[in-house]
Amino acid sequence: MSNIIEKEIEFAGRKLSLEYGELAGQANGAVLARYGDTVVLATATAAEPKEDLGYFPLTVDYVERLYAGGRIKASRFVKREGKPSDEAIVAGRMIDRVLRPLFPKDFKEEVQVVVTVLSVDMENDPALLGLVGASAALACSDIPWDGPAAVVRIGWNPGVDDAPALILNPTASELSFSDLDLVVAGTARATVMVEAGAKEVAEEVILEALEFGQKEMQPVVKLIEELAKEVGVEKKVVEKDPDAEEIAGAVREFAFEKVKGILKAGTKESEAVEALREELFKKFEGTYAKMKMAAALDDLRIEAVRELITKDGKRPDGRKFDEVRPLHIRVGVLPRTHGSAIFQRGETQVLTTATLGSVSLEQLIEGPTGEETKRYIHHYYFPPYSTGETGRIGAPGRREIGHSALAERALLAVVPPEEEFPYAIRLVSEVLSSNGSTSMAATCGSTLSLMDAGVPIKAPVSGIAMGLLKKGEKVQLLTDITGLEDHCGDMDFKVAGTEKGVTALQMDMKVEGLDHETVVGALVQARKARLFILEEMLKVIGKPREELSKYAPKVVSLKVPVDKIGEVIGPGGRMIKGIIERTGTAIDVQDDGTVTISSVEADKVAEAKKIIGDLTRELKVGEVLEGEVKRITDFGAFVEVLPGREGLLHVSELAHDFVDRVDKIVKLGEKVKVKVIGIEEGKIRLSKKALEPGGREHRLKDRRPRKPLGYRTPDWRRASFSERKGKYPRGGAFHR
Repeated sequence: MSNIIEKEIEFAGRKLSLEYGELAGQANGAVLARYGDTVVLATATAAEPKEDLGYFPLTVDYVERLYAGGRIKASRFVKREGKPSDEAIVAGRMIDRVLRPLFPKDFKEEVQVVVTVLSVDMENDPALLGLVGASAALACSDIPWDGPAAVVRIGWNPGVDDAPALILNPTASELSFSDLDLVVAGTARATVMVEAGAKEVAEEVILEALEFGQKEMQPVVKLIEELAKEVGVEKKVVEKDPDAEEIAGAVREFAFEKVKGILKAGTKESEAVEALREELFKKFEGTYAKMKMAAALDDLRIEAVRELITKDGKRPDGRKFDEVRPLHIRVGVLPRTHGSAIFQRGETQVLTTATLGSVSLEQLIEGPTGEETKRYIHHYYFPPYSTGETGRIGAPGRREIGHSALAERALLAVVPPEEEFPYAIRLVSEVLSSNGSTSMAATCGSTLSLMDAGVPIKAPVSGIAMGLLKKGEKVQLLTDITGLEDHCGDMDFKVAGTEKGVTALQMDMKVEGLDHETVVGALVQARKARLFILEEMLKVIGKPREELSKYAPKVVSLKVPVDKIGEVIGPGGRMIKGIIERTGTAIDVQDDGTVTISSVEADKVAEAKKIIGDLTRELKVGEVLEGEVKRITDFGAFVEVLPGREGLLHVSELAHDFVDRVDKIVKLGEKVKVKVIGIEEGKIRLSKKALEPGGREHRLKDRRPRKPLGYRTPDWRRASFSERKGKYPRGGAFHR
């Protein structure tokens, strides 16, 4: 076994260690990373590609194992982990976005980075540790890579006394009290990637957190550098294509001015370039490989766009640098959905629908940390026709899942809590046409469709994508970038938020050296653009509709005592099944006593709510109720006064006169009004006669008054029958 090399530091109050040399020895690089009791194994492997794909084939896989949290899959039949969860895919994409820009441009070997989660402690995020481990694995391998990179999470909680507002690497419990969840990754030289969710946080706080994060990650960068230096693996030499320079020169001479002319003409750029590509292939047919000529033409196109913007001061579509493309906004598009909206910005068009349902329809997520649920979900679909192409439609790809997560996060801060709005909410964004930042169009469409559905969101959210081109000292920011500007630019910076502040942020850099002033300018310019878009959105629908769609389910929520949950459910679930069958509603009962009732018909919801309320409320002595006779016995009748709750109407409480048979007074199934006269150990005693005239109080009132004291009963009344017969003849006082 190779010598084990381990490096560790104290970081944000916990030990961070990196270990090389014991595990996965056949990978080009493998590092076991540990932070607290969270442990991941990161490997990096390279191989010669089977064919020249024309691009750098990098794959990053983030693998979750349930054993990491001491769990076995809940499925009865399948115990093996299935396809990656959306959360695992988003984590893999985050790692990819940091690693990819740091590979040499001419390096074309196939590279696979695998991060396997081995242990989770419920406090330290394995995804961030996975990025640190992947960076260390690449740094310790022979794969050419311009790292290392590190990552930190920054929280912000200004409400805590005597504690810093910005928190470095907050634990999961600390993060639950934070208004900001910002992840910043970079090298010793520059920030490479930013990902954030926030509760309407001001841009000034975001900037402070970015600076803080870039500074605080440096000990981790240094730790990886020290580990790689001690491992001492020499990097491969990247071989350049010997024909690349010649091909680039030939293509430039033939096509550069033509490309610039296409850009300045403002026509369909993609179609014109495609025609130029065919012309290029025809001219140099048999001289150069088509794939190499296509790559050279793409580089030339990028150069032409950059020169047009940075040198000539023009954008390909003629807009000003801070101008948003024309907007088209419409709500209430679809007749039977609960909410719908079209949001279009230039050629980017998204249709978003909102669907409401019972909270019992919330999504269950199973992972190493346990099971959790989501009642607010956003899904995003990007079909081939949205870019004028053909292709297979199947399960959503990694990009679609990543865009879903970004748009979902943008509105998370404004979605009403379950206590205020007891609905599950599903948003679906269908990208109908794409030319730049469909995720931010999906964010705007989501706000519109939620308001159209009548969801009482805290505030409307809009979003914008910013770009940047840097040439020497010249830096040019671009508002509302198109697909071409994104492809040719150096930054993709998406910002979403309300009028008050930022709710989501995502930044990917393709170049190093982004200074603080540029980030400030980008955020200021982005705020101006998103507030302009927000104003246009509010012209179409100014606030959430007062009422939900008539096709949306009506949902109410009530709280019952935890010790009464059993009474609601009943033996073997018979009680709740009976209520569902009787009312036609959907009912969900949670462990904390929260009961949610839903149905399209409001009167059915009200009926079910009354039944459950009656089922769990406390009866009081003296209360008058109407109940149904359920059973008759020799000693009385059992009357159901509340759903599932019976009381004894004793034979002595049926009437004021003597009752020899109970069924002479009440019949089985009869509705009878009764009074609660006693509750002892959960047993209810009822009375019918207490509500009828003729009771003891009535008899006392109607009978003759008592004789005065000292009155003596006549002798004849006290005499026995025989004495009376002999002493008093017929017709005497005895017979009176």
